[in-house]
Amino acid sequence: MMDMHARNQYLYTLITNNGGYHLKAKKEKSRILTEYCRITGQHRSAVSRKIRTGSYIRATRKEVGVEQRRRATRYDRQIVALLIRLWEIFDRPCGQRLAPMIQRELDRLRRFGELTITDALAQTLLAISARTIDTKLAPHKQKEWLKRRYSPRVHPLLYEKIPVKLSADQGRGIGQTIQIDLVEHCGQSAEGTFLSTRSVTDVGSGWWEGETVMGKSAWGIAQALGRIQHRFPFPWEEIHSDNGSEFINDLVFRYAKRNNLHFSRSRPYMKNDNCFVEQKNGTHVRRVIGHHRHDTRAEEAVIRSLYREELRLFKNFFQPIIPLLSKERIGGHLRRRYGIAKTPYERIMEAPTIAQSSKGKLLAQYASLNPAELKRKMTAHQDALLSVYRRKEHQRQEAAVRMVERTTTLAPRFASFFLAEPMHVQQHSLIA
Repeated sequence: MMDMHARNQYLYTLITNNGGYHLKAKKEKSRILTEYCRITGQHRSAVSRKIRTGSYIRATRKEVGVEQRRRATRYDRQIVALLIRLWEIFDRPCGQRLAPMIQRELDRLRRFGELTITDALAQTLLAISARTIDTKLAPHKQKEWLKRRYSPRVHPLLYEKIPVKLSADQGRGIGQTIQIDLVEHCGQSAEGTFLSTRSVTDVGSGWWEGETVMGKSAWGIAQALGRIQHRFPFPWEEIHSDNGSEFINDLVFRYAKRNNLHFSRSRPYMKNDNCFVEQKNGTHVRRVIGHHRHDTRAEEAVIRSLYREELRLFKNFFQPIIPLLSKERIGGHLRRRYGIAKTPYERIMEAPTIAQSSKGKLLAQYASLNPAELKRKMTAHQDALLSVYRRKEHQRQEAAVRMVERTTTLAPRFASFFLAEPMHVQQHSLIA
């Protein structure tokens, strides 16, 4: 089998001996290519490209040690190092922005001692074009990108203390895993302070609780978790959250440790690890509260009353859940098997691990509930929330209109003041 050196030598000899390959007829070129491909086993299109570009000639010269003529470069490594230094000083601009900055500020940098270079190097830097700057800085930019892309991410020590758990690794018993999440009520803008819902659900039973707090402070999160845990009819063993800083902080971590709770988190950008509470966010929060922006105390009072009084009772006592038991792929289809539809209350009552005292309290509470009345009160709270929101927006619109009218009214006065004659001119005219 011929190596690449022998192939290039043979092709060079074949074309040189025949002479004027590019001037020959098509049939003669085809005959030469056929002979070469038959002996070397190379593909015809690859050989045609090699002949067309002349790469076999350059390769042959390198193999025999023939020195190729190279164009002398004007901008050596010293110039490139200076360009990198200037690029860092001016906050890494592109070549079109860096070239005029070099021409304007190079003398200033030399005067302040930031660059110690000769006049010849300074003239070379002043003559460099924007396109050449981009070309010379391209390898350095690539190294910087690779360094940022593949450098290990440094998390705070707290992230290392909280283990990562997938959905399959979490306990399925009642109270074994409590998934927590945050739902923001910011509308179309995340600017400023607004209300957010702390959504908490049990993986085993589907029991859900919610609490609204103004802002996303760690102290508010810990306080909301305490109130929600007090309302749960069974004890917790572990809490599981995403990687948001509102949960991964010292206050929540100490809350879990103080209450003897295990603390785990999801993988970054993997919502399926927190899928149970993510589902409740849509059915229990967004579908009930909506997508408007709520950022006032009046709205907070309405939402808090809705969560604590009607919504939790209606969802936990009268909304059945159909659990997914298994998934099996058969050919191109996915076959799913579901369990019996039961409410979270029914699942808790059937669990042998729940204390009888807790079951007795739930049974007494269930006997006093009227689902139709709960639904009417939920609707009344939703209407009240919408009324408060509309009144708030109407007041804001009126305030904006008054501001515009005030600006329009004051504009001519300011214009007449600035366009009037200076005070000393008016005094001279009065004296005259």
